[in-house]
Amino acid sequence: MRRLIFILFCLPIVFSCSQEEAEQPVQPNIIYILADDLGYGEVGYQGQEKIQTPNMDALAASGMVFTNHYSGAPVCAPARCSLLTGKHGGNAFIRGNDEWVDRGDVWDYAKVSEDPYLEGQRPLPDNTLTLGKLLQDAGYKTGIVGKWGLGGPMTESIPTKLGFDYFYGFNCQRQAHNLYPPHLWENETKVDLDNPIVIPNTKLDEGADPNDPESYAKYNQKDFAPTLMHDKALSFIEENQKEPFFLYYASPLPHVPLQAPQNDVDKYRETFGAEDPYLGNQGYFPNRYPHATYAAMITLLDQQIGEVMAKVKELGLEENTIIIVTSDNGPTYTGGVDFDYFESSKPFTNGYGRTKGFVYEGGIRVPMTVNWPGKIKAGSTTDRISAFYDVMPTLCELVGVNAPEDSDGTSFLPTLLGEAQEEPEYLFWEFAGYDGQQAVRMGKWKGIRLNIKKDEALTIQLFDLSTDPLEQYNVADQHPEIIQQMEEIMKKEHSTPALESFRMAFLEEK
Repeated sequence: MRRLIFILFCLPIVFSCSQEEAEQPVQPNIIYILADDLGYGEVGYQGQEKIQTPNMDALAASGMVFTNHYSGAPVCAPARCSLLTGKHGGNAFIRGNDEWVDRGDVWDYAKVSEDPYLEGQRPLPDNTLTLGKLLQDAGYKTGIVGKWGLGGPMTESIPTKLGFDYFYGFNCQRQAHNLYPPHLWENETKVDLDNPIVIPNTKLDEGADPNDPESYAKYNQKDFAPTLMHDKALSFIEENQKEPFFLYYASPLPHVPLQAPQNDVDKYRETFGAEDPYLGNQGYFPNRYPHATYAAMITLLDQQIGEVMAKVKELGLEENTIIIVTSDNGPTYTGGVDFDYFESSKPFTNGYGRTKGFVYEGGIRVPMTVNWPGKIKAGSTTDRISAFYDVMPTLCELVGVNAPEDSDGTSFLPTLLGEAQEEPEYLFWEFAGYDGQQAVRMGKWKGIRLNIKKDEALTIQLFDLSTDPLEQYNVADQHPEIIQQMEEIMKKEHSTPALESFRMAFLEEK
């Protein structure tokens, strides 16, 4: 009888403990894969017909596709700043690619390879609160593999000092203009590779036959950076499988130069047939088979994504791992990439002025899939608008920590979980490069300012994306009330940049 009374007394305690354990938030592993210059139309699930992307297509089929997801900027560094700090270009510290040229001859590839002080882009402030730091505080092991671009090796603005326990890859965007580089970085150590220095923009040898594949041998060496980085990414997952981890996999693919393993190129050569060589320009290497090589780079990226998926499954982590795959901005217009042949920005406008470097749809709208078995409905799609600076509050809510009050983003976690969620009132971009630009997406409306550094009138173009996704018809004159709203938003969301190099005089005078 006493034993029965004791058991009955203990049952509520046991039940209470079990209930508390059940209510503890599950902290999923997070793998955020950021492609480099992958266009909206360059993946199969968005209609690409020439390039094979079966693994990204599988993620789309088993997860959620975001049809209205945007980068934080149309080029590398400010996009990555927006992602990691949760701020749009009107408030971010980095608002353009800034090579920090007052240090010396930073564009001399050979000098930079020898002198780490010349390497890297403009650094973030020492006290910058990043997504990595927030997830570390939540108990996550954090790692970045790939391209950093937010501060040189000799600064405090390196991954291991800004929220990441592990780093392997390119510190510097300029060094990434050769996928067979002389060195990479592991944490704070420079790792020499078995590649002699071949300076970007090195042309074919004098008298070389441009139709002979052997003429291009010097551009393909031994240590291929994307392969080395990929091995480190898989190792990071395996080594941290027993605790929550965040892997920011910032692949350098398919950013030019056109370089890929020959076996991968040969598969597309058979499909595409004869093609003219690309002889190099604007700092990029020549290539004998530009179409086949570019397609091979994207398919290699896709293959590596598939291997990440396989590793997660092999370790039994599939149901507790969320995988996000997107791109840092739209496709390039240079380096031998044939955006018309691949319809890289489909259904948006292709080419210089409309893709990378510009705030038109082709420059900032990017493909994105999110996969989390059992939590995200397979085969689902959302057209809710979102941007890079929404990722920080989303992941903070996911893991149970507070996002910074000054974040510009809003969490889209309810959308991921299939719950009804209101649209953001608007999205905002500011970009100091290419003569200065701003943009607002407000429902179906898209307002764009170009040439801010030259146009004292700060003229706004207006497009109705519901009827004009190609942004061909400026209807500003027909909707003065919308233009007024756009002007108010652009003024409200702009703060004076801390760095002189990102200031645009006419905005500061406004």
